[in-house]
Amino acid sequence: MAEKSCIKRLQKEYRALCKEPVSHVVARPSPSDILEWYYVLEGSEGTPFAGGYYYGKIKFPPEYPYKPPGITMITPNGRFMTQKKICLSTSDFHPESWNPMWSVSSILTGLLSFMMDNSPTTGSVNTTAAEKQCLAKTSLSFNCKNPTFRKLFPEYVDKYNKQQQLVPEHLSAESPQGDNPRPEIEKPVNSSGEDVKNVDKPRDTRNRKQPFPTWVMLFLFSIFGIVMALPLLQL
Repeated sequence: MAEKSCIKRLQKEYRALCKEPVSHVVARPSPSDILEWYYVLEGSEGTPFAGGYYYGKIKFPPEYPYKPPGITMITPNGRFMTQKKICLSTSDFHPESWNPMWSVSSILTGLLSFMMDNSPTTGSVNTTAAEKQCLAKTSLSFNCKNPTFRKLFPEYVDKYNKQQQLVPEHLSAESPQGDNPRPEIEKPVNSSGEDVKNVDKPRDTRNRKQPFPTWVMLFLFSIFGIVMALPLLQL
């Protein structure tokens, strides 16, 4: 059970966060347990995490602020293992370096800064920038499947729903026929490059009878008459 000083401190910090939000950071306590907080880190522009929304949990000890909290990441991110405690100077991995003056906002600001770094630590993983970018694109969709996330962060659920509604319009604007538009059928052309429909087709004369020219008939009759007259001339 949390001590009274712990409860008062966390309530005070939550009011401070609501009054002066931290850039790229949103954090809220569980309605049923003041010691259990959930956060969302928004990926910074110019990094592989840009456009990503990283959901995680902070578990405060009943002795807070005299003892540090445990910090875990729930959203696949390519920097830290999910559902595993992250080793930070502001986490319970290093109680000797904990400062009671630190707050939830300073804890999450430090986590966001460390996330943008590549320094190895307990709970970190090695991935390529492309893998981080891919996870950033699917992060909001992943988070919205979590009932606690949907309950504590409805504004991000609304953002995701709006994005889903805009997808068909975006696709139709760029490509009315979708991602795989039907290719145009090529018009047949002849060897000279002309459109076949503009070239007259050769007439088929194989089955058509051609008229016999008159002059040829007269010529043949003349030859026939000369041939018949030769025997008479010899007499």
